[in-house]
Amino acid sequence: MTNPFYLDYSSFGAPEGAELAPSDILTGWQAMLPGFDHTHHQLGPLDITQNGNSATVRAYVTATHHIAGAEGGELWIVYGSYVLTLVNDGGWKLSGNTFTFKFLDGNSNLPAMAQERAA
Repeated sequence: MTNPFYLDYSSFGAPEGAELAPSDILTGWQAMLPGFDHTHHQLGPLDITQNGNSATVRAYVTATHHIAGAEGGELWIVYGSYVLTLVNDGGWKLSGNTFTFKFLDGNSNLPAMAQERAA
């Protein structure tokens, strides 16, 4: 992963995409993801375009989040697509991720529950 890393989840209600330090991204994820019992992010098919020392990967994503016994349902599923960018600087590194939101399914209260559990 490059530093900085471009992250854009604005289609999902996050602030506009920005160049961020990987440590800042990790801090944000740690505020919620550990509060789920399980998560599974499935990508595919991968459409890879390489241009010299850069590449772009496009893929659909299904992100399943689970909290056992949660009132209102145990699953929260987010559907969308990723555009991942990579650079080759002595080895391939991810340099960006843009998420395009499609739709949700399941218990929309699970993210708040996960944040409470992760705190």
